[in-house]
This record gives sequence, structure tokens and C-alpha cells, in this order.
Amino acid sequence: MASTLLLALVFVIDLIAFALAVAAEQRRSTATVGNNGKESYCVYDEDIATGLGVGSFLFLLLSQILIMVTSRCLCCGKAMRPSGSRAWAVVLFITCWLFFFIAEVCLLAGSVRNAYHTKYKNLLNDPPSCATLRKGVFGTGAAFAFLTAVVSELYYVSYSKANDATVNYGKDTGVRMGNL
Repeated sequence: MASTLLLALVFVIDLIAFALAVAAEQRRSTATVGNNGKESYCVYDEDIATGLGVGSFLFLLLSQILIMVTSRCLCCGKAMRPSGSRAWAVVLFITCWLFFFIAEVCLLAGSVRNAYHTKYKNLLNDPPSCATLRKGVFGTGAAFAFLTAVVSELYYVSYSKANDATVNYGKDTGVRMGNL
């Protein structure tokens, strides 16, 4: 049977990761062009979205580690009984890792790109090109963090269902060697 405590803990951790990613999307760095008379330069507001993105990254990583350690990453441990639950566990395992990878890449790349600030000054009259993070990178990370949360919990429940029952071979286990 799936551990209700583990499912609740993973749900709370995933909810925190999702909320941090949404907050990071809302608080992305913006830039304005400053001018001191003879040169133009970029002025960035506070950089809180980078910390929020990294926090979301770490909480999602913690959630994935908890699920994979508890289920022994599907490959270690005793064999599961053949059933529909085992097939769903395998499909959800692969989907969970795919969604997790996309979410982590978006959150990490968004955090790195958000922290990048252009440093050059423009002595000409043209305003400098101030690099900022594109809208939607943290939002994509949040969406895939949510999908990872749903799929990882479904994976754990399917894994537990397939792992709970014992294999019943019946009374006849195959060829008898007693008459030889």
C-alpha cells in the first residue's frame, strides 16, 4: 500500500516548488536605460527571481529524490508482479523523469539567465541592449513542475500496487523431476 504520509509530504514539497516557480515568473528582472549625460547604461531592478527559481529547483529535486529512494528507482529491489499496475508504473516512471528533466532545465536556465546582467556602456547616442529573461521560462518550469508532481505521485501509487501483491504460481510450478 502506498504510504499516505509520503504522498502528503511529496505533495507539499511539490506545491512549494510550484509556488516558487510561479513567484519567480512574476518577479523576473526588468531593465531600464540610465543616462549620466555622456553615456547610457542598463539599470536592473532587484534580482529576487533567481533565488526563487533556485529554490523551486531544489524543492523539486528533493521531491524527486524522495519518490525515487522510496520506490528504489524502479530497478533495484524485488521484482514486481506482472499486472497492469506494473505496466503503468513503468510508463509513469519514464514520463516522470522526462517531465522532471524539462522542469529542472527550465528552472535552472531561467535562474542563470535572470541573474545575467549586461555590463557594457554605450558612448553613442543609441541606447544599449539590456539583456533580460524572456517571459514564460519560469512559467514553463512551473507547469512542468506541476506535471512532475502529478505523474510522480501516480507512479508511486502504481508502483506500490504492483509491489504489494505476492506472485501466486499455484500448486503446479512446472516440470517435476521426481521420476528420474
